[in-house]
Amino acid sequence: MNASSPVRGIGMTSARTRRRLVEALRDQGIGDERVLSAIEATPRHLFVDEALSSRAYENSALPIGRGQTISQPRVVAMMTEAVMAAPKLEKVLEIGTGSGYQAAVLSRLAQKVFTTERIGELARLARQRLHRVKIHNVYARHVDGLTGWPSQAPFDAIVVTAGGRLPQPLFDQLGEGGVLIAPVAGSDGMQRLIRFIRRGAEFEREDLGAVSFVPLLEGLE
Repeated sequence: MNASSPVRGIGMTSARTRRRLVEALRDQGIGDERVLSAIEATPRHLFVDEALSSRAYENSALPIGRGQTISQPRVVAMMTEAVMAAPKLEKVLEIGTGSGYQAAVLSRLAQKVFTTERIGELARLARQRLHRVKIHNVYARHVDGLTGWPSQAPFDAIVVTAGGRLPQPLFDQLGEGGVLIAPVAGSDGMQRLIRFIRRGAEFEREDLGAVSFVPLLEGLE
């Protein structure tokens, strides 16, 4: 892990509050202690607007502006736990930086995290937050993430934090044995969290349950 110790808070943003969140996640079936430790070490209240900081450790999604949200902690934990199936986590790609919170959690488990965000304002704020908590192994770009990050491929894991049809470049940039985790819309229009594992030219597929994410869009804002 390359991230530093968490920033301390008080009251509803304290380390004790984060521990209560971790206990709740454990009760809800999150069993990987490495993931739970990463969640506990990451100050979620610093990745939301100050007016919402008292709600940061509720198990709920919160608005971050521009029609986007920070995912509920259980979903972040589920996606992170799914990533741990990868044989190694030297390089992880995230599509959809958003608040920067998912990248911050991943930074405590991976050597390097590369994250893309199509909305310039969110990319800028995420960089500021990551700098504030002294996380230096996350590399954020304001780009259209549907093309991935070819110059850094292959990746050991790819995390997509918006729902829709997955573009082929993301599968192409996944290394052997690598894990791609993403919300995918089914024929009924409902999203399912799917884990793909690369086995040569084939991709194993596992359904991890129903989720609800903002849509996966192309282009820049």
